[in-house]
Amino acid sequence: MVGMIDKRNEHLSRLSGGQQKRVALAMRSKVMMIGEVSNVIRKLVQEYNLTMLMVTHQMGFVRDISDRICCLFGGRIEDHGMPAELLGNLQEAPAQKFHSVVSSAA
Repeated sequence: MVGMIDKRNEHLSRLSGGQQKRVALAMRSKVMMIGEVSNVIRKLVQEYNLTMLMVTHQMGFVRDISDRICCLFGGRIEDHGMPAELLGNLQEAPAQKFHSVVSSAA
């Protein structure tokens, strides 16, 4: 789950601080807060230089974690760009349509 299958037989004290945090994350309750998810994503991206694709309707999370956004509507990409560009300019048709659908579903 946290990308450490090769460390499964290691004692916790032999893991790095970041690895220990990932083990703790895997052992936690089934509920995670958005802030915790954001922190784990940031650490994984930084440590492994990952590109991640996230799908969510949580605009605060999108604004917080994204460096690029694609707005999908009806299974098609309607708009894409930087978070400040898209989320800061919701009067333009594709972003406005996306935001109104997400807002009404919340």
